[in-house]
Amino acid sequence: TNSIIMKAIEINGSIKKYSSTPKSWKGVFAGFDLLSDEALETYGFYNVVEPDGYDSQIHDLGEIEFDADNSVFTYSKSNKTWSQSLADLKTQKISNLKNSAGYELAKTDWYITREAELGTSVPSSITTERAAVRSKVDTIESEINALTTKANVVKHTYKGWL
Repeated sequence: TNSIIMKAIEINGSIKKYSSTPKSWKGVFAGFDLLSDEALETYGFYNVVEPDGYDSQIHDLGEIEFDADNSVFTYSKSNKTWSQSLADLKTQKISNLKNSAGYELAKTDWYITREAELGTSVPSSITTERAAVRSKVDTIESEINALTTKANVVKHTYKGWL
């Protein structure tokens, strides 16, 4: 579904956007901002919505225009372009992934240091957890490397480690 951004009105061929509906309009009355959408439309105020399928990660917004079929103002959209190569975007995404993994592993690094310094065994639950993080990184890195478009690399997300 399209999210509503604001209201707009076309005046003499120019579209004016409002982040909130004016409290009065052309001196007609106070409380103009309290009118229903249907009532506001009789004055020419329509919702501004994002274009269908818009994703700010991979699209840029173009010019605003009135969509008469749907009685809303909306924007054209275009695919973003990235100056980095597909390989560079993958490298950056994987680097961010490994930094996040490093943060996760750092939480239990003291167990590893204690074992190296004092010979105190690392609990098996900790070694299992750490192995799971490394395994998850390997899986996600493979997913990223398998992507074939810059947009898919940019959109790729990973949540949680286990």
